[in-house]
Amino acid sequence: MNRTCCAALIGCLVFVLAGNAPAAANPPDLILHNGKIVTADKVFSVVAAIAVRGGRIVATGADAEVLAGKGDATKVVDLRGKMVLPGLIDSHVHPRAAMFEFDHDVPDMESIADVLAYVRDRAAKLGDGKWISVQQVFITRLKEQRYPARAELDQAAPKNPVLFSTGPDASLNSLALKLSDIDENWKVTDGGPGYAEKDPATGELTGILRGCMRYVKSQSSSKKATEDDIYSRTLALFRDYNANGITAVADRSADPSAVTRYTKMRDTGDLPVRMSLSFNIATIGELSAIQDRIRKLADHPLRKDDPMLKLVGIKTFLDGGMLTGSAYMRKPWGVSKIYSITDPDYRGVLLIPKERVYPLVRAAIETGLQFTAHSVGDGAVEILIDAYEQAAKDLGVEKVRATRPCITHSNFMGDDLVRRMPALGIVADIQPVWLYLDTRTLQAQFGYDRLRYFQPLKSLFDAGAIAGGGSDHMQKIGAMRAVNHYDPFLGMWVTVSRKARWHDGQLHPEEALSREQMIRFYTNNNAQIIFRDHQIGSLEAGKLADMIVVDRNLLTCPEDDIRETKVLQTYLGGKLVYDRK
Repeated sequence: MNRTCCAALIGCLVFVLAGNAPAAANPPDLILHNGKIVTADKVFSVVAAIAVRGGRIVATGADAEVLAGKGDATKVVDLRGKMVLPGLIDSHVHPRAAMFEFDHDVPDMESIADVLAYVRDRAAKLGDGKWISVQQVFITRLKEQRYPARAELDQAAPKNPVLFSTGPDASLNSLALKLSDIDENWKVTDGGPGYAEKDPATGELTGILRGCMRYVKSQSSSKKATEDDIYSRTLALFRDYNANGITAVADRSADPSAVTRYTKMRDTGDLPVRMSLSFNIATIGELSAIQDRIRKLADHPLRKDDPMLKLVGIKTFLDGGMLTGSAYMRKPWGVSKIYSITDPDYRGVLLIPKERVYPLVRAAIETGLQFTAHSVGDGAVEILIDAYEQAAKDLGVEKVRATRPCITHSNFMGDDLVRRMPALGIVADIQPVWLYLDTRTLQAQFGYDRLRYFQPLKSLFDAGAIAGGGSDHMQKIGAMRAVNHYDPFLGMWVTVSRKARWHDGQLHPEEALSREQMIRFYTNNNAQIIFRDHQIGSLEAGKLADMIVVDRNLLTCPEDDIRETKVLQTYLGGKLVYDRK
């Protein structure tokens, strides 16, 4: 019997033994009542009261039924009509974001002028010769919608090497190119992807590197953090997740040092969010050695079913990004001033050669690990689905389904790709904030019609595929300061409105979710994606009591009010971990 069935059976037994309310002889620790409690169960029940004992839900139902079981020591909270939701889940974060401003505060940058002002300021403070790094300021989010030019970076900091990096792509000034030994004759030699872009008219380097940021010989100019610094700032980030209603996350690029840190947090009782981990696996090098690294993870101590910390699989990077002009597409991008694309046949960058994808997927599935890959363009999505289908032929459909094969980002799709996912249990980890932040640029590049299947959420739901909401939070602490924003209520609003910043109208409103679906997107569905649906994702007897109280009725409030939602209290296993005073 699988774990999901066991959890369901336990929940049923609780009700059978206790009736509609907890037994008076074994009263609950906590009762919330007089509310609108969205259980997010199969029929999406909304009830008035919920009871918790020992960190788990023991009953939900009408006020009188649940309150009848209270004891002398039961804490009773009158919700005064407020709404309760299951604790929200973010299926894609990078907690190292907590360290981004450890050295100094980094301003928001919305224009080339902002970028250059920051570079000049850093040059003045650091002195000549020190590296200046501008990270993850995406050109799609700059008003000019382009990379800062090599000459502009030269002028802003002529005596400093400057790196403007956005994922696998980057723009460098002349000194940074020189120190990295990159000139007009330079070529990639490690067997991996990428190239240095040249001006087609002059043959000179533009300063833009595509898919090969690994060759930049940058050096940190920031002060070095101690492990205590990292530990405390990571905890501060996790507590801010709690303040935004988030009780579980997936670290989608975990490394050994982070795992050691999370384990210490768990063992000392500090960890305030449930964590599922995808280990980052580098894919350049001997294929058999990479497969061996994947297989060894199957024996990792965190593979056991721990309610707070669990290794669920591996993460790789299959293509570039839509934010940098390197996502791998089925059709050419098209010549573009925005992305500095001059080749009419350019389709983006594949970071893993197509013939190497299936061996990596198979190694993960054979050992029961979830495989996911950063796959933004529809060309990359198609390659990954092809690999999952090949695994099903070779290993059996149920073997594949058991690992919940994942596609991370899955932004550009097609109806044919959506329809292929449910049969193999392929799940999608999607970031609605990208629609909010980047639609203006994407529509300028591709046009409205080509974006028909950009984040096709309703199509995925209608097809029976599991899609869940992540943020891809990469930098800064603060839900709306972060790159990318990790406010889940902004994400919910985007899923139902299909509206974007600096853009009039809606992006294909036929792909908008209903209110019920938007809640499932951040609860049940994400719980399935990160292998915690037997524990969390709905408020049902037998499950862990992760829940939040919010300040408005998300099922009936005006649509634009959804994004303004505030969390009043957050409970993790029935314990209050955030209280908005």
